[in-house]
Amino acid sequence: MAAEPDLDLEATPDLDEVLWRAWLALELPEGYHAEIIEGSIEVSPTGRSSHSLAANRLRRALDAFLAGTDLAAHQDTNVIFGRKIWIPDVLVAPENLLQVSDPDELGVLADGVPLVAEVVSPGREARQRDLVRKHRAYARAQIPVYVIIDERDGAGHVTVHTLPDPQRGAYEASARVPYGTPVTVSEGPAKGFVIDTTITGEPGPAE
Repeated sequence: MAAEPDLDLEATPDLDEVLWRAWLALELPEGYHAEIIEGSIEVSPTGRSSHSLAANRLRRALDAFLAGTDLAAHQDTNVIFGRKIWIPDVLVAPENLLQVSDPDELGVLADGVPLVAEVVSPGREARQRDLVRKHRAYARAQIPVYVIIDERDGAGHVTVHTLPDPQRGAYEASARVPYGTPVTVSEGPAKGFVIDTTITGEPGPAE
C-alpha cells in the first residue's frame, strides 16, 4: 500500500493570506480601489460628486473639532486588521499616521482608529457592503465608532454606531436620525461632535 504523501500543511497559505497576496499584486485603473472584506476582494469605484461632497464636509468638520489634539480626519487611507483591509470614506487617527502604521506602511492599524465613516454609494451591492459587511467588519475590529451617512435611506439618514461587540460582529448601540435632525457622537475622541445639515445637506425626496 502506497504511503500517504507528506503534506506540509504549514506551507499552505490560508484564505486570508491568499487574498492578501492577491491584493498586493493588484493593479487597478484610476478611479477604483480594492478592499478585503469578509473573505473577498471587493473592487469599487471612487464616489460620485454628491458622495465626495458629504465625505469632504465631514472630514473638514472633524478636523476643526479635533483641532488642538494630536488627531485628525483622513481620507483615502487603508485600515488594516490582520490580513483584512478597508478604505473608509473618512477616518479619525493620529495626525501623524506613522504612529499607527503597519510595519510595511501600507496603511494604519485598526486599533489606532477610533472612528470610521462611510457615505453610502448607490446600488444594492454598495449598500450591502457599507450597511452589512463593513458593519460586521468594523465591529469585529473593535473600532469604537462607525458613522453612516445614507442619502438614499428615505429622505436621508445618519446612523452613529457605538459599543462594538467583536464576538457578534455588531454594534450594541446605534442612533439613527433623518437628515435635518442633528446627531451627536457619544463616544471616543470625537465625543460631542455634531452631524447636521452642514455636512449632509438638506433632506431630499424620499426614495
